Amino acid sequence: QVRLLESGGGSVQAGGSLSLSCEVSGFTGHYYSVAWFRQSPGKERQGVAVMNQFGYSTIADSVKGRFIISQDRRRTTIFALEMNNLKPEDTGTYYCAARADGAMGLTASSYTMWGQGTPVTVSS
Repeated sequence: QVRLLESGGGSVQAGGSLSLSCEVSGFTGHYYSVAWFRQSPGKERQGVAVMNQFGYSTIADSVKGRFIISQDRRRTTIFALEMNNLKPEDTGTYYCAARADGAMGLTASSYTMWGQGTPVTVSS
């Protein structure tokens, strides 16, 4: 059974930084993509960043230049999202998601495996 476990959420003032971590367990496929999504109350789930098994990554325009997605080189089941220069509009619940085809899209409906989410609050 595939399991995704997020950690690292919290509260920070605008301009600050947070790092989120996603640990993926139980996945045995050769091709995969791991993505970060976020959702705030009343809004649709928004794709933030994705990385596949080849190390290619895509960052959403809304966070480009501020957010970085990476895969731990030693513990390859760990995917991190480094968030810098945070803004109040970055507030929301951040979810880790995975798909078993290595595709780079950021459409939520294309992902079949999800974590429970971790909250991020950015105050002005």
